Parts: sequence; C-alpha cells; structure tokens
Amino acid sequence: MSSLRGYLADRRILTLIVIVVILAALDAYFGVHLGIEFVGGTEIPVTLEHPVNVTTMSTLVSALQQRVSTFGMKEVTVEGIGNSEIYVIVPKISGSEINATISIIESQGKFDGIVNGKEAINGTDILHGSIGTLPPQVVNNTVSWTVTFYITQSAATSFAKVVYGQGNKPLYMFLDRPSSTIILVNESQISNASLSISASKALSLMQSTLEWGNNTIPVVGVTDTNSSRSIAESYLKSNVGKYRTVLISSNLNRSLISFARGLNYTVKLESAANMTPTYTTLSATQTVIETWPLVGLLSSPVLNPSITNGSISQSYEISGVAPAGLSSTQKLAYATQQSKDIASILSGGALPVPIVPSTPEVVPPTLGSRFLYISAIAGLAAVLFVSLFITLRYKKAFLVAPILLTTFMELFIIFSIIGLIGTIDLAAVAGMIAVVGTGVDAQIIITDEVLMKKGDFSTKKVLGNAFYIVWVDAALLVVAMLPLFFSTSMVDVIGFSESTIIGALLGVLITRPAYGAIISRHYNKQ
Repeated sequence: MSSLRGYLADRRILTLIVIVVILAALDAYFGVHLGIEFVGGTEIPVTLEHPVNVTTMSTLVSALQQRVSTFGMKEVTVEGIGNSEIYVIVPKISGSEINATISIIESQGKFDGIVNGKEAINGTDILHGSIGTLPPQVVNNTVSWTVTFYITQSAATSFAKVVYGQGNKPLYMFLDRPSSTIILVNESQISNASLSISASKALSLMQSTLEWGNNTIPVVGVTDTNSSRSIAESYLKSNVGKYRTVLISSNLNRSLISFARGLNYTVKLESAANMTPTYTTLSATQTVIETWPLVGLLSSPVLNPSITNGSISQSYEISGVAPAGLSSTQKLAYATQQSKDIASILSGGALPVPIVPSTPEVVPPTLGSRFLYISAIAGLAAVLFVSLFITLRYKKAFLVAPILLTTFMELFIIFSIIGLIGTIDLAAVAGMIAVVGTGVDAQIIITDEVLMKKGDFSTKKVLGNAFYIVWVDAALLVVAMLPLFFSTSMVDVIGFSESTIIGALLGVLITRPAYGAIISRHYNKQ
C-alpha cells in the first residue's frame, strides 16, 4: 500500500489518473458522438439551378461544408456529384434539426446593408473568421440575439463615406434580399393600429425600405376591389421581362394569382406572417420597419451620429428580438437558434449558384456496432503486440503493466476528447490505432534511457535525454498532420489527423511522462 501511495504521490502519474476520471465522468453525463459509419445519418440531396464547372462545384462544397459545420453538426460530409448535384450527409439528428439544416443549406447567403437607397456593406466585405454570436440578452420580457463581425479596412472606409451625414437613419441589413421581384401585398394585413400605422403609411415604409437604385423592389398594395386588382394586373403586364418573380399574399383573389402566372412570372404565395413586417417607432415623427421575413430583412439599426461623421470602424453587429407571442423558454431557444443560423450562413458566404434541397433520406449505418467491435479488437491487438515486443526486448515482466496502463489511458483520452467535442468517425478510429504504433518509438526510447544507461546518472537527466527525442518526434508528427487537419477538400481524413495530433500531444505532455515516472521509480529501487 505504501508503494502504491508512492506512485500516486508523483504528480505526473496523478495528473494522468485525474484526467481519465474527469473525462469518464463527462462521457457518462454527455455521451460521445459517433459518426455516420456507426450510427447512420440523414442524406440531403441538393440540386443546382444549372450545371457548373469544377471550380464552382468546389466553391459550393466548401461553402456548404462551412455552413453546416458552423451550424453545430459534429460531423458533416458534403460531396459534389457530377456537375449539378451535391449530397449533404449529417449524423443522426431529429426531424426539427433536419428542417433547420435544410433552411441553412438553401439560403443563398447574400448579405447587404443599405442606407438611404445606397449599399454601405455586403457579404464580401466581412472577415468570415470574425463572425461570432453573443448569448441571448433578456431585458424585462424581451429576448434579443446578436451576431458580431468585422469588415475589411477598405470596406470600413467605403462604409464611412456612404453613411456620412446619415445620422439617425436606419441601416437595413438584408440576408438573401430578393432580386427581380415584385411584391403584391394585401393592404388589410399590413396596418398596425397600436402604432397608428395605416395601410398607406405601411406601403410607404415598405417602399422606402426596399429602395436601392436599379435593385429597388416595387411594392403594390391590393384591396378586395375590382379596380385595385385591375391596377395590379396592369402593373404586372407593363413590367413583363423586367421582373421574373412575384411575391403575393396567399389570401388575395385567385384570379390575380392566375393572371400573374399567365404572364409567365414565377409566383410565390406568401403567408400573412411573412408579408407583415414588424415596425419600430423611434420618435413621434419616425417609424421604421425593423424586420421583414419576406425580403430577408434581419434588422434595421439606426446609425448613431458618432459613426456618420467620417470616422472609420471595422466592428459591426446584426441583432434582433424573439417574437412576442412565445414563452420565455421558447424565446431563448429562438434567439439562440436565430443567431446560430445567421452566423452559419454568413460564415459560408454567398453561394455562386442557387440550389434546391430535395427530400431527406435516412442513411443506415454502413458498419455499425460490428465495426466498433472490430475496431476495439484491432486497438487491443495493437496494444498487446506493443507490450509483447517491449517485454521480449527487455525481458522485464514489470513493463507490461505500465505499457498497457498508459496506452489504454491514452486511447481513452483521445476517444473522449474527440467524442465530446467532435465525432468518432472511421478516420478517427484509424488514427487512434496508428497512435498506438507511433507510441512504440517513444516507449522504447524512454525504456532504453532508464534501463540501459550506465554510470551515475540522475533520473531527471536520463528522462531529459529521452524526452528531447520524444518531443522532436512528436513535433514532426504534428507538423506533418497539420495540412490534413486544415484541409477543406479532404474532409474524410480530418478525423485521422485529429486523432494523431491529439495522441502526439498527449504522449509528450501526459502519458509518456507518467510512463517514464512509473518505470524509473520502479527500477531505481532495484
């Protein structure tokens, strides 16, 4: 017992044990994430609007990979099929998460900030690595969300010029603002009595919100009268060829809807919730549209005069509030999801080609529990062969226990870390098995230094010599794996590089020092 206490008193050995215990508790509480190969997943076929070349396909795959990964998926596979299809495969998730994922995928991702009918900022100005979210903020019964980002220096200079002298005016921030579109809205559903906003005032606010030079979206108010429908029909007829799409209130007269289709417009029926914007009264004389789902208006922050005097800033944010009709818990969930969705879309950037997701299909696990079993056997065999090799080489039976102990602990730590913050996929398992093999070199080096040194050498000096070589080997291994780790075109091998890098770092920082402490302590007493 006193001998065991002696081993546990060594901080290197104790550190290894504490880390294993903590990770075991986290595994039991949160569970580990297994990849599609083991638990199955969902495949979302995506059709491109038209065939593309290899370069454009690579851009699309990379953008979708970034979007869904940022969205929170622990593992995602995005594969280009031919020149007009993409398959997005995500791990096993709930139906609501599938719908949210499809929404993220199908968004075009084009971001625009408009001030007084002029573009002040767009998605190409954003430094995508700077995009982040803030925790939902609760004030009284209002829950707000915020997405922060930085823009390039040149964009900040351009922004300062556009907003110069525009203090207290709204900056309309759009995501996927429609183009070549006409809006036909039912006047009965756009007024707001509580804010004293009549239908005519609402139409005026809508039109001013959508002003943007040649990209202005016309808004036509329609009532349930023949004369109003006739005016709308005349407008549609006179603009054939100039606009391609009509967004129309679903509760308008069916004859008007049929008329628009007869002119070969693409007609999209929209619900009252989408058609109706939310208004914000800033003062007795100023009311603006805050959000408008129909046109992708995320928020309309008013420009502080301090940033409209020519000063330059690179930091910006998009914010909004959860709908008033939800419970407190639902508002928090909505705000969290909204900020995460927008950050995901902005991170992926604008897609070069419009896409249409198809019906999701369930993908059964290709290997499942059988391969987990085979992987476990392979890992165990690798450890046993390493132990046997070193035992035969040094003819020291005591070595078997520390080798098995530290190697299994190392594998467990790698498994837990990747399983908790990422996904255990096929590549990650292969990397874990490879780590066992690369560990042989380090164990032989340490064992040689401890057992083979002659003369009066201190344990610290002996292990120092060994760990100099171990550190160099680990550094070379990490450097060799970094290109795979940061690869966006070889996503299938990222798990392998993760396992290898984590294993190399754990080896030199935790498990190898513990192994050296055990055998040096034991044989120093012989």
